[in-house]
Amino acid sequence: MISDFELAALTLSFKVAIWATLLSLPVAILVAHVMARRTFAGKTALEVLLHAPLVVPPVVIGYILLVTLAPNTAFGAWLESIGLSPAFKWQGAALASGLMAFPLMVRAIRQAFEAEPKTYREVALTLGASPWRTFWRISLPLALPGILSATALGFARAVGEFGATITFVANIPGLTQTLPLALYSAAQSPGGEAAAARLALLCLVPAIGSLAVSEWLSRRARRKRGLA
Repeated sequence: MISDFELAALTLSFKVAIWATLLSLPVAILVAHVMARRTFAGKTALEVLLHAPLVVPPVVIGYILLVTLAPNTAFGAWLESIGLSPAFKWQGAALASGLMAFPLMVRAIRQAFEAEPKTYREVALTLGASPWRTFWRISLPLALPGILSATALGFARAVGEFGATITFVANIPGLTQTLPLALYSAAQSPGGEAAAARLALLCLVPAIGSLAVSEWLSRRARRKRGLA
């Protein structure tokens, strides 16, 4: 039986992960399409910047968010004045989780766009379709399995986010304490081993489930393209 404490952390984790994924997805699709289709000056630098969250410690991302958006900074104070400050709120956890999931989503969606045969677009343009119409009617539907896979992967990453979240929004029970943060608190508490073990299992279920869905969608997409 799940306790009220565990249920609160689980509910918040899903809330944060869903919003992080939904907010990241449209931008990830746009960026992935540009990176797959365009060649421009500074593209390599942009690729490095996009993938930075994959290689730097998550705490660094959280710290950058903190010194940029905290209420004691100029921009953060302005956000606070209009009621949009995300620091030390669940919205900030969604922002931090979305940033950490974003590179994984871009990579998966970009691969889906790059797998599209170039002849499809060339034929569409020859028949008078605009680039925008070609994107909506051809590229996006063909990339849909990859987009769904990226969505599941991003959700899994967001559910498990810890370092950037705790740095940016702290570990406040009932407000910002997601499952990984609750697990950290239980592990640091005397006699909290049993609670930590239960929370660890709760962390594993959505993460592994999301990864399984992502892998299934990827395999299905490869089979449709005759690659597996």
